[in-house]
Amino acid sequence: MYLFEFDSLESIDSMILFHTLAREGIEALILVSPDKPFISVGYFQNPLLEVDMDFCKEKGLPVFRREVGGGAVYLDYHQIFYQVVVRRDNPKAILDIQKMYEEYSRPPIETYEELGIRVSFRPVNDLITSTGKKIAGEGSADIGPCIVFVGSIILDFDYETMVRALKVPEEKFRDKIYRTMQENLTTVKRELGIYPSREEVRKILVEKFEKIFGKFERGVITDELREKMNNLRRYMLSPSFLFKRTMRLPDKVKIREGVEIIYGLHKARGGLIRTMEEVRNEIMEAVSITGDFSMFPKKGIVELENELQGKKRDKEEVKEHIIKVYEKEKIQTPGVEVDDYIKALKLEEDNGG
Repeated sequence: MYLFEFDSLESIDSMILFHTLAREGIEALILVSPDKPFISVGYFQNPLLEVDMDFCKEKGLPVFRREVGGGAVYLDYHQIFYQVVVRRDNPKAILDIQKMYEEYSRPPIETYEELGIRVSFRPVNDLITSTGKKIAGEGSADIGPCIVFVGSIILDFDYETMVRALKVPEEKFRDKIYRTMQENLTTVKRELGIYPSREEVRKILVEKFEKIFGKFERGVITDELREKMNNLRRYMLSPSFLFKRTMRLPDKVKIREGVEIIYGLHKARGGLIRTMEEVRNEIMEAVSITGDFSMFPKKGIVELENELQGKKRDKEEVKEHIIKVYEKEKIQTPGVEVDDYIKALKLEEDNGG
């Protein structure tokens, strides 16, 4: 297994590398920070709903859609990312997502503790301090023949830019989000009052991950790998990929009696679920499901949408179809249950979810 260790890579390349290695089936631990800030949105999110694209354009903040679930996040040089790429056929690969989070979280937890911060794992995928503040969020996905596990050591954080980059229904909510984030998300600098050596943090991470995967072989970005990264970057930055989960109504569609567009929003334990349905005479002609949850395998979201398309908009029937897809595709969605989709699709009253 390779170790790719960098103080920094060109902004989005800090994400492109692990996506490329996973597609190529190259197992590795990557430790990296982006040299410039950017916004990363989750695979199951709709960037137009989650991110203030005008603000990002004005500030020169690229928006990148990763193939890992979760929410929109602001990434910069003050975060050291650990990215684990393991082939699914590797005996050390853990295919149960919740167990994988717990096992692969041990190295960063031990790293935080060596820095002097007591940290523990909190389901679904957070690392929290002894006072209950979040100090890292983690994610996972299936990419190519591999599974990936990603997270970060947050040395410092730009709360203001993060909050400003989010799309909010009304500006008055922005201050509330900022205060809530300040109260609930912490950093190494806030906890210790110092900014530790980046090199030392990476050194500790390597030592801790070696307990799981053994000694690493030093990895380098060869010309061949660089070419593959460049090709993948062009694809992942293209509008066809960035917005491909965006469901748009066809031009000149007339909404009349018996035809309606239904928007749904539900906060499950594992994340926010957004839905949009085009319903004609009680038949769901089109269904879109987005959000900041995680799903493994990620292709399950398309299978789920396809299964519901053309089906009767009936609570019990929809449940059966969702369960069918979950069983067929062996889908795992930590913190998201069948009833959460039912509430998001507005087939059942959502009492504060």
